Amino acid sequence: MIDNIFFDLDHTLWDFQKNSEETLSELFGVSSLAEKNIEFRHFFQTYNHINDSLWQEYRDGKIGKTQLRKVRFSRTLQSFGIKDEHLVEYFNEGYIRESPLKKNLIPGTTQLLEELQERGYRMHIITNGFTEVQYTKLERTGLRKFFQEIITSDAVGANKPDPKIFSHALQAAGAKRNKSIMVGDHLIADIIGARRSGLRQGYFNPERLSHNEKITLEFAELPEFGKLIETIR
Repeated sequence: MIDNIFFDLDHTLWDFQKNSEETLSELFGVSSLAEKNIEFRHFFQTYNHINDSLWQEYRDGKIGKTQLRKVRFSRTLQSFGIKDEHLVEYFNEGYIRESPLKKNLIPGTTQLLEELQERGYRMHIITNGFTEVQYTKLERTGLRKFFQEIITSDAVGANKPDPKIFSHALQAAGAKRNKSIMVGDHLIADIIGARRSGLRQGYFNPERLSHNEKITLEFAELPEFGKLIETIR
């Protein structure tokens, strides 16, 4: 029977996409880009593509936090023919400052966590996000009270799916592998990483992406997980 649940944060509980779009829309609106006939939708789509690629490099250990933060905006602007270090810093600093303050959550987040807490599950976070940013998100959204251990790749020095971060999380939580489950939206980082580390897996797959992996639990909406976890014996 499961007694410890490890959750991913971004895209699983905290609505990264919506919060990112709100932040960049605000920054874009008062920047010089609004006067250059650049549509925000095009800007945001370009940024997302570049940012996703850089996060993959970060998970693979090819780049660090500082490089990721700066390069994502310089490459985005360069794709529109703009080379402006001041504008890069404007977006970089503004995004880091404002994005973690956003409070949009994936639908069903608070209800699910309240139910799981009432049932006596011990809950924790394992995230590849940056320490200071992730704590701010948890505090601002009121989610911090649900979690006992907050494990960040920053602090551990290893990113999911590296087994090191899962082992560190289990030790910090005083949890047993065979009684723990990792819940997340990323098939490789969260699910395959957890499976290779001996944890059960809860795959949050809202887009119902096809795959051939053997997964303990799979669901498209968060409330489903609350029902499915009771089936594990």
